[in-house]
Order: sequence, then C-alpha cells, then structure tokens
Amino acid sequence: MHRIELTYALAPERGTPSVHHPLFALLDALHRGGSVSAAAHELGYSYRHVWGELRRWESELGRELVVWIKGQRASLTPFGEKLLWAERRAQARLAPQIEALRMELERVFADAFDDRVDVLSVCASHDQALPLLRDLAQRDQLHLDLSFAGSLDALAALEAGQCQLAGFHVRAGAARGSASARVYRPRLKPGLHKLIGFAERTQGLMVARGNPLGLAGAADLTRAGVRSVGRPPGAGTRVLLEELAQEAGLHEPIAHALVEPSHAAAAQAVASGAADAAFGLEAAARAAGLDFVPLAHERYYLVVLKSSLELPAVQRLVALLGSSAWSQALATLPGYSGNEPGRVLSLTRVLPWWTYRTAKAHADAARAA
Repeated sequence: MHRIELTYALAPERGTPSVHHPLFALLDALHRGGSVSAAAHELGYSYRHVWGELRRWESELGRELVVWIKGQRASLTPFGEKLLWAERRAQARLAPQIEALRMELERVFADAFDDRVDVLSVCASHDQALPLLRDLAQRDQLHLDLSFAGSLDALAALEAGQCQLAGFHVRAGAARGSASARVYRPRLKPGLHKLIGFAERTQGLMVARGNPLGLAGAADLTRAGVRSVGRPPGAGTRVLLEELAQEAGLHEPIAHALVEPSHAAAAQAVASGAADAAFGLEAAARAAGLDFVPLAHERYYLVVLKSSLELPAVQRLVALLGSSAWSQALATLPGYSGNEPGRVLSLTRVLPWWTYRTAKAHADAARAA
C-alpha cells in the first residue's frame, strides 16, 4: 500500500489542477496518444524523459504500466488503465472538497498579502468568550491565531516567545498569601508585562438539575460518594479551586474521579452521569443543561509585553475590547460581564499582591540568580 501525501503550489494564476500527480498526466497522454512519442509531444517533454519516467514508476510501484512490444504502438496494461481510472474517479468524487480547500488556502494567503489585515497569536486559558472575540475580530480583518492551554502554560508560552498575548484568570481580590498569588507572582513582572482587561466571569459547581446531592462548596467535593471532575496541572481553574479548598479548611488536594481538559468537557461529564459535580464556568454549565452553584468571581486578563503595546494589531485589539460590540457579545454568555475591557492596566494596580517593594525584591533576586 502506497501512502498518499498532498502538496500545493503558489502560482500567479491558475494552471494545473489543484491536486495532481505527474504520473497520471503521463498515463493519460499515453492512453490518448497511443505512443510514447505522442505523449512526449503533448506534454512538451523529450521521448527519453517520458520513457524514463514510465520505467521509473514501474520500478517504484512494482507493476507494469505499459505494454512494451517492439514495433507496436505503446498501450497501457490492465493495471495501468485501472490506476488511471481510479485516479479519475477519485478526482471526480473529491472535486468539491478539493476546490473548497484550494479556495480556503487562497483566502488565507490573500489575507497575508493584504496590508489591512493583522494577525495576533494568542495562547490562553480555556474560556467561553474567546471564540466570540475571535469571530468579532475576524469581521474587522484582525485574525486571532488562538490556541488553548492552562493559564500557567499560556504564560510560559508568552515568556518563551511562542505567542504575542497570553490569557489567564485570577480571583477578584485574591490575597497576597493566596494560592493565586503564589502561583502567578513569579510569572508576572511589573515593568515588563501589561494587562489588558478582557472580562469578569463566575466559577462554581456544575451539578445535575435540582442539585440532588445538595452540594454548596468546595469542601462538599470531598464527601464520601461524590464523584467530581478536576482539571489538569497548569490550569488556572485548578489553582482557583485549590484556593477555595484551603479557605474551606481542607489541607489535602481534592481527589477527583475524572480529569477533563476544558470547562465544556467537565460539564459534559456531569451531564452524562459520569460525575456528580465539576468546578467550572457558569456558561459551560448552562450550555450543558446543568444547575450551577456560584462560588467565585474572577477576572480574566490578556497579558502582553509592554514593548508590544504599540503594535498596530495590539492597538486594534484594545480598541475592539473597549467597543460596545464586545460588551454586547459578553452579555450573551451567562456569568460574564465586562471588567474594564480594553483598558491597559499595570500589575501593581490590579493585583493586590504586587507592590513596588515586592516587585523590586523579586527583580533583585532574579539578578542575583
């Protein structure tokens, strides 16, 4: 069995078919022309080239393609005819999909050559509102190359230069000694990073309709017989739940029956009966037909390097987040509201565990290391 690999070419104008293979051009020309010389003349190749290519492909495929009888017109073998027929049938059946793929490739390359179109790479924690922002930006010819990762992984991607913006979320009013402060403070650097207001959202317990187990807080997830869904390491929601668990007096991590990569997946686990509860977004719970017990309000920020703030694409995103269109989009999601959307904010202003003294101490420690 031979593996099929697809490639494409950039050309100033449409020429050869979108998906083609040179072997089938040779077979088709030989089939219609009845000789190697006729095929060579039609394709603009030398007799020697066509003859050599056909011989090479026979060796490659391990099957004869042409009936080679001295003094007679060349013709395709039954296998050669079947191979040519199979390719024609595949082309006919796949023509709509091939054309759709070609048009999509042309569209994205047209955007690349259009100076009015900007692209921003964003690595962000899972969020229900980000796809809305991507769609809204698309209409304004601003393309958000969006990839989802946990908050900690998103910040690591920004530090590694793998994206231009990182999305993370933190509990509103998180104390200086909180789990949020311990986790995020080493990863955010005053003077280097700036925050862009994105949204405020509500997290809590996603439970079956009627909340049959009467779950009311993080501590209830440790009750005997309660099957809960957790999030993987690096997820900001995992950090937030840890913070709530500590405040509830729990000293050991909550043991979860399942671990899911996103809010939507966690909600579906509860909806399917595979779990009794999950900690996550109200919007995800409502979308899955679940009830919701609110436990925490948090703020979602986009982090950008201060040196990147003046980039045209970043400025366009800031303007979009501050627009009425974005406020209207947020209003469609349960548990979401605006939180200084589009405002460029300093770490020391919005995160209470950042002060000039602690920032300077961390900077000194980093230099000493």
